[in-house]
Amino acid sequence: MKTITTQIPALDKVVRICDFLSDKNGATFSQIYQGVGIAKSSTSSLLNGMVAHGLLRQDNDKYYLGLRLYELGNKAVEQYDIKKIALPVLTALRDKTNLTCHLGVLQGSSPIYLTKLESPQAIIIRSWEGKRLSLYSSGLGKALMAHLSDEEVDALLPEDKILTRITDTTITDINVLKAELAEIRVRGWAYDNEEDSQGVRCIAVPVLNSQGKAIAAISTSGVAFQIPDDKREYLASLVMEAGQQLAQQLK
Repeated sequence: MKTITTQIPALDKVVRICDFLSDKNGATFSQIYQGVGIAKSSTSSLLNGMVAHGLLRQDNDKYYLGLRLYELGNKAVEQYDIKKIALPVLTALRDKTNLTCHLGVLQGSSPIYLTKLESPQAIIIRSWEGKRLSLYSSGLGKALMAHLSDEEVDALLPEDKILTRITDTTITDINVLKAELAEIRVRGWAYDNEEDSQGVRCIAVPVLNSQGKAIAAISTSGVAFQIPDDKREYLASLVMEAGQQLAQQLK
């Protein structure tokens, strides 16, 4: 755990609590104040304030890192000028695949496109920079979700656990979705089989940092005949290669 001390003790304590919880699957009040070495009264006030600000999430008697930190992390990625760094990688991917390519991040509970490079072919995929996507039916959304914990996934999905059917192939069962997320983690890429838009397919990969967290995702999209079943694995290998290149450049 980091023990940096500044002239703002309260801030130091907040960071120490975040550091303590960063490698825990939740912790109780007692575990936190004993593990961090902060007085009970201070710990109680800090935890209540951090929950109120969304920095922490409380579930029964345990505390977890909150999604506000994830949102701030995504903002930091944007301000790191990831778009500029990703552009040559996306350009090379677009030229190899002749398909539309995107860079996206998770903002709040929705993936959002940061960059789009059009396919050189005449067929246009209707998307734009700043477009928000479905979390569970888009390839980019599934790629980003696959490297979250079950608790983080549950917090992002609808409270009623009902996944709206968008097309005939949309996954509407949360257990089926989680099984696919596990498969994505193993094979390294996500696939949108016309689940978000009829006739449009997408292959996406997460861009992982040194801790294995998805800080962004890149994807290639096209109509069904541009991403046929017999070319899917080959195209996925190209997208994975691009994702690994971008991850390396961001380190």
